Amino acid sequence: MKGVKKRILVLTSASDLYGAGKVVLESVKALTEAGHSVVFAASNDGPLCKEVSDLGCQVEIIPLAVIRRKYFNFKGVLNRINSFIRSWSALNRIVSTHNIDIVYTNTAGIAIGAIYSRRRGLKHLWHIHEIVPGPRILLKFYAHLMRKYCDAVLVVSEAARKHWMSIDSRIEIDLLYNGFDFEVVDDREGLRAELKVSNETLLVGMIARVHFWKGQQYFLEIASHLKSEIKNIKFVMVGDAFPGYEYLYDDIKADIEKLGLKDAVINLGFQEDVHRVLSGLDVFVLPSILPDPLPTTVLEAMASEKPVVATNHGGAPEMVIDNVTGLLVPWDDAEMTAKAILPLLTNSDLRREMGMNGRQRVLKEFSIGTYKRNLLRHIEKL
Repeated sequence: MKGVKKRILVLTSASDLYGAGKVVLESVKALTEAGHSVVFAASNDGPLCKEVSDLGCQVEIIPLAVIRRKYFNFKGVLNRINSFIRSWSALNRIVSTHNIDIVYTNTAGIAIGAIYSRRRGLKHLWHIHEIVPGPRILLKFYAHLMRKYCDAVLVVSEAARKHWMSIDSRIEIDLLYNGFDFEVVDDREGLRAELKVSNETLLVGMIARVHFWKGQQYFLEIASHLKSEIKNIKFVMVGDAFPGYEYLYDDIKADIEKLGLKDAVINLGFQEDVHRVLSGLDVFVLPSILPDPLPTTVLEAMASEKPVVATNHGGAPEMVIDNVTGLLVPWDDAEMTAKAILPLLTNSDLRREMGMNGRQRVLKEFSIGTYKRNLLRHIEKL
C-alpha cells in the first residue's frame, strides 16, 4: 500500500563498492529517504557496510550461504549446508528483533532469501544483477525460486530478463535499469602526473573486478595489437580479484610479459576513486568475454564523457549506441576489435563527440531519480 512504511531487511553477498554494491547502496538510500526502516545484512565487512551505516541503518555481518562456483564440489556442498544452517539462525534473530515485513535480496547468489521468506510468510523481492552461465541444474533451481518463492523479481537489463525467461518463461520479471547520481571529476592532468605520462600520451583503460569472464586477458590481447600501431599509448587496468580468483594476477602478469607490454601497461589494482581515473582516460574499454548484464563502469565512463568500447553482448548494447556513444565490438577477435578502435584513437574530435553523446544518454536514460521512483513503486506493491 502506498504511503505505508515498511521494515525491510536487505541481503547482499559482498560489501565492496563495485557494480552491484553501488546499486544496492542507491537502493538503501531510496528506501530510507522514503521513510522505510532498513536493516542491512552482508556476508562480510567492507566499505559498503560503512556507507550504509552512515545512512543510519543497522548493519549485520552474518553468514548468507552465498552460492559460488568454488563450492561446486563435495567439500563445498558441505560448507554451504553448514553456512545455510547458520544463516537461518541469524535471519531468525534479525527478523524477530526488527519485525521485518520485506526481505530484499540483492544479487542471485543468495538463494536463502527467497527460501527463508517463503517459510516465514514474508514478502520477498529479488534484485538479480547476473546472467548466470550454468550449470543447468543451478539455473533451474534459481528459476523455481523466482517463480514460486518471490513476490517480485527485478533484473538490471533486457538481456538478463531474456536469459532467465529462457530458463522458465512463466517467471514474472520486471526490468529496472540501474541509475546513479553520477559524479564527474575533471582532472585529466592529475592522473597523468601520477602515472608520469605526457598529455600527448593516449590512455586506454578498463575498470572491472578481476575475473576470468571480465576480459582482462582479452584487453591485453587488444592492447598488443594497438601498441603495434600507436607508439604513444598506455593501457590502464583497475580492479582487484573476486575472492578465490587471486591466481589470475599471475596469469595477467604472464600475459603482459608474453605480449611485450611490460612498459605499456599500468596496473593500478583497486582504486576507491574510479571517477578520477576515468577523468584521465581517452577511451574506456569493457572487454567482457561473457555477457555482462549491465556493467556499472560503462555508465560511469559515459557520464565522464568518455567514448566506451564494449563487447557486443549482455547489457552493453542497451547502454552503448554503436558509432554514436562508442563502439560495440566482438568478444572473441582481438585483432578486429583493435582495428575498430584505431580511428577513435587517432581522432580527438570523434572521441569528444562520442563522449558528449554518451553523457547526454546516461543522464536521460539512467538517472538516479528514475531508478529510485521505479524501485519504490515495486516496494509499495508488496
